[in-house]
Amino acid sequence: MKNSIYDFTVTDIKGEAHDLSQYAGKPLLIVNTASKCGFTVQYDGLQELWEEYRERGLVILGFPCNQFKQQESGSADEIQEFCRLNFGVTFPLMAKIDVNGDEEAEIYTWLKAKAPGLLTSNIKWNFTKFLISGDGITVKRFSPTSTPASLRPHIEKVLG
Repeated sequence: MKNSIYDFTVTDIKGEAHDLSQYAGKPLLIVNTASKCGFTVQYDGLQELWEEYRERGLVILGFPCNQFKQQESGSADEIQEFCRLNFGVTFPLMAKIDVNGDEEAEIYTWLKAKAPGLLTSNIKWNFTKFLISGDGITVKRFSPTSTPASLRPHIEKVLG
């Protein structure tokens, strides 16, 4: 098991290795996303947070996931274009992953162990959010219904 979020290397939406150690000391907001979900409008709020806090060190990473009613069925290019054209997304997007089950991405196994949800540690739906403090270890989990704007006080706290 990895000790810190910064110990992971993931694959970005272009298929390239994305070493999270490059963010050491910075808080991360990790979100499983989908393009055809009732919560997809949260891309706007995530982009606002990115624009507001990236200069202070916050990193937002979107992880597209097709596990919930196949609401992210597009290719990497289609996902990236959808996010850019419809929501102006400029924060980093990663390759499509599974967040639950036998094929679940290792980073999500770690996140769920650090911040289990209510009743189950499984991700219940798209746009579940994990805020990781700059120590790379302390994780707070937020439900899909938590809007990006509602995370501001928590982000301010981890930014110091």
